[in-house]
Amino acid sequence: MRTNALKTNVLLIEDNEQNRYLVTFLLENQGYRVTAAVDGPTGIAAATTQHFDLILLDIQLPVMDGYAVARALRATPCKTPIVAVTSYAMTGDRENALAAGCNGYIEKPINPATFVAEVSRFLRPAHEEQQP
Repeated sequence: MRTNALKTNVLLIEDNEQNRYLVTFLLENQGYRVTAAVDGPTGIAAATTQHFDLILLDIQLPVMDGYAVARALRATPCKTPIVAVTSYAMTGDRENALAAGCNGYIEKPINPATFVAEVSRFLRPAHEEQQP
């Protein structure tokens, strides 16, 4: 576990309880603090009122889909990196996520090692800034 990770906050916007549990477990084992939101409006409210170093965003959400959430966040001053974490894996889905404002794309089902490596890649600048 990285000691700098303890200062790193991740917002997980995911409606599926099992997926929230798995992602939270993987990230907390790396020392990250995870806040979960179960739908788009709740996630937007959290992202625009609290500090997060990374937003992990499911695309298939109730109330509003992840594409709409990403577009809404990009219409605010929120510049936090957004990574789509989704079972949408058809041709063009990655491009649609990036066009909506996501900075990255991870397919489900999640491979734990690949997932942690990809998340770490997006959080690396935050870790480097926090080192003495």
